[in-house]
Amino acid sequence: MNGLRASGTKMLMLFGGRSHPTLNDEVAERLGVDLVPMRAYDFANGELYVRFDESVRGCDAFVLQSHTAPINEWIMEQLIMVDALKRASAKRITVVMPFYGYARQDKKHQGREPISARLVADMFKTAGAHRLMAVDLHTAQIQGFFDGPVDHLWALPLLANHISERYDSGNMTVVSPDAGRVRVADVWADRLGTPLAIIHKRRDPNVANQVKVHEVVGEVAGRTCLLVDDMIDTAGTITQAAEALIANGARDVLVAATHAVLSGPAVDRLKNSGIREVVVTNTLPIPADRHFDTLTVLSIAPLLARAIREVFEDGSVTSLFNGNT
Repeated sequence: MNGLRASGTKMLMLFGGRSHPTLNDEVAERLGVDLVPMRAYDFANGELYVRFDESVRGCDAFVLQSHTAPINEWIMEQLIMVDALKRASAKRITVVMPFYGYARQDKKHQGREPISARLVADMFKTAGAHRLMAVDLHTAQIQGFFDGPVDHLWALPLLANHISERYDSGNMTVVSPDAGRVRVADVWADRLGTPLAIIHKRRDPNVANQVKVHEVVGEVAGRTCLLVDDMIDTAGTITQAAEALIANGARDVLVAATHAVLSGPAVDRLKNSGIREVVVTNTLPIPADRHFDTLTVLSIAPLLARAIREVFEDGSVTSLFNGNT
């Protein structure tokens, strides 16, 4: 069946964009529904076209699309999908974006800059979305950018369970790769029952200004160090932090991050870094040529499916966004 029916006439329908079909299929299987068939293609000038092949009138629609490269194309496709559902009289539209595009542009650092994360939220509201769902937003304040409910899901339990099953937390230190991630690292340390360390970056006054010194604040010598972050993009920050930990006597270095953007030199940097294992989720598709021996990819589909079901059944999603299982 293409939809899931609750008591009365309420119908859940799942719509998947073209950016991450494997994740779409996994979520659909977990929910026990079929993806609603649609026609989607690009015109010669790059414009996008979407049309659903079934009636969506009165349905509870969940529109799943991960904002991977080319990120502007997939955001636009999801916006068009939402607009099509609104004009076809869907009763409620929930935008499911495992990775929220432009989330790092969440404030103005200097004059004449945009706040692009707010713009993305505004566009989805204008298109017709009633609710947003995302995993590990870059900053929690993004929840306030959307005029409606926002379900902020956490991948921490999934990642932490993998780490605790494979490694001894008794000799582990959780490490924040920079000052901006300390709060997240603190939650990890509480979860695993470990000490916390921080990589402090500063400019070396004895060398040219562009050279930075990575100071390690905390106990890392002889310990397994777990670097935690919300995403790995070019991997510059995480690999430099790993080098600093190794230089300060860390026995092993592990990395856990939700979103594997893996842009440009990321794979080469991670392969050559001395990091024992890099654990990520599949919120973003990872092509075969971006895989490497020390990479472990965990599926986020069970979390998304559970959250979608809770929203559809008017249940509670609190445990999914406060870090509890």
